[in-house]
Amino acid sequence: MAAAPLRFAVITDVHANLPALDAALTAIDAAGCDFIVHTGDAIGIGPYPAETLDRLLGRGDIRCVMGNHDALFAFGLPSPRPAWASAAEEAHQRWIHAQLNPALRETVRQWPYRREMALNGRTFAFCHYARTPPQRAAEGCEQPDPLIACGFASIIPSPSGNDLEDLFTSDGAEMLFYGHHHPRSDRTGRARFINPGALGCNCDAARYALVTVAAEGAIDVDLCCVPYDRGPLLAAFDERTVPARDEILPIFFGTA
Repeated sequence: MAAAPLRFAVITDVHANLPALDAALTAIDAAGCDFIVHTGDAIGIGPYPAETLDRLLGRGDIRCVMGNHDALFAFGLPSPRPAWASAAEEAHQRWIHAQLNPALRETVRQWPYRREMALNGRTFAFCHYARTPPQRAAEGCEQPDPLIACGFASIIPSPSGNDLEDLFTSDGAEMLFYGHHHPRSDRTGRARFINPGALGCNCDAARYALVTVAAEGAIDVDLCCVPYDRGPLLAAFDERTVPARDEILPIFFGTA
């Protein structure tokens, strides 16, 4: 039997922004996708961690990849507080974890740091970002050390295709999707590297990618965005007394 065409969506960095996620899922469902891949950071920053995880885990068609914020919940916060985390950041993370059912830690721990797929003869890879060498070595461990579980390489702000070739190990994948850095990016080296842009950290639009793989293997990528009402999101930061909201809102949502 001949292969059938496939369509899937890629989302990344929802960051507990439930209104943006719901807007994107409505548009993705209308497009008729076979599945969705989320490339990490379901939680962190936004005010809806429990509802966001519930939405992602409650659907049978979403395949999640581990992000740094997800790993902090899954494996626990480092103790003592590491140099990269301010007191406000630690308070924010502790608030997030207090909103979540502790039983979900084991579920999130099962999320891989990388997924690979072969679809209609074409090869795809999905990750949050490149890992630092100790983390790559630790991925084979059954229980990674929580001190290194969330380590990712430093972000390259404006990467070229060659930069991304050096940063990622594509391992033969023709197309690699990633996130972590919130701006949208589409670069080509030996592989094509696509960041759909953070779904949850944009002022008024949720970003995502639609990928169609024809039966004969032709690939079409459409970088999409859909508007959402950010009023309830901004109100929830105050209503839920989210720690570090005075720092988060201007950085990630452009508020004064």
